[in-house]
Amino acid sequence: MKGALRVGISGVGLLGPGLTDWARGRDALADPARWHRAPTVVPPATRLPATARRRAGPLVNASVGVADQACTMAGLGAADLATVFSSSTGDPVNCHLLCEALAQPERTMSPTRFTNSVHNAAAGYWHIAVGSRQPSTSLCAFDDSFAGGLLEAVTQCLANTRPVLLVVCDLPYPEPMHALRPIEDLFACALLLLPDAGAARWQLAVRLGSGLPASRCADGALEGLRRGVPAARALPLLQALARPGPGLALPAQADLALELEVGA
Repeated sequence: MKGALRVGISGVGLLGPGLTDWARGRDALADPARWHRAPTVVPPATRLPATARRRAGPLVNASVGVADQACTMAGLGAADLATVFSSSTGDPVNCHLLCEALAQPERTMSPTRFTNSVHNAAAGYWHIAVGSRQPSTSLCAFDDSFAGGLLEAVTQCLANTRPVLLVVCDLPYPEPMHALRPIEDLFACALLLLPDAGAARWQLAVRLGSGLPASRCADGALEGLRRGVPAARALPLLQALARPGPGLALPAQADLALELEVGA
C-alpha cells in the first residue's frame, strides 16, 4: 500500500460474546460456522491484586485481561510498554451508579466510584498493576473509538520507535441510558504493535483515506456483533489476522477512514 504507515503486530487479546480469548476466538473468526454466540463472561483479571479486582468493574477487568493476553503472546514485559486505551463509553455501569447517587437527597458518593469515573481508569489500574511508568493515552471517538485508538497507537509506535499496547473495550449501559445508547454486550480486544514490522507475527499497513465504506463481516451474526458494539468494529481486522483476506476500511470520524492491509 503506497504511502502507508507500517507496523508489526506481535500480540493479540480478545474477549467478547462466544470469544473467550484469542487462542480460541481465532478459530471461530477464521471459520464463523464454529462461532456460537453466548453472553460475555468477564473473568477476574489475575494481574490485579485481589483488592483492586474487587473495586474494579467489568471494564477494567476485561481491559486488563485482554492486555495480559497480548503481552503474553508477544513475550514482552508489560512494564516496558507505552499504552493507548480507547473506549466509546468508559465505565457505563459506574456512570449509572454515580447518577443514582446524585439523584438522592444526600448525594453521597463512594470514593471508589469517583476514582473509577475517569476515562483513564482502566489505564491507571493497568499501569499500577504492572509497575509501569511508561506513557499512556486514553481517548474516545464515539463509535469510531477503535479506529481512533489504532491510529493513535500506530502513530506513537512509529514516531517514538517503541512498542505500543492498544486496548479497546465497550460494554452496555444499564437502563434508562441503555435505551438511548444501546450496546449489545461487552467486547474488548488488545493489539501489541512493534515499530519493526519484520520482527512481528503480522505486518499491518495503515493509510488515511476518505469516502470509503466500512468493511463488514461476511457472516451475518458476526456482522450484527460488529454493528452492535463500538469496540467490535475491530472484528474485520481481527478476522484478517485469523485468516488472510483483502484490504479493509475502518471509519475514523466524519468522512475519514483507515485503509488497512494485513500481511503474515
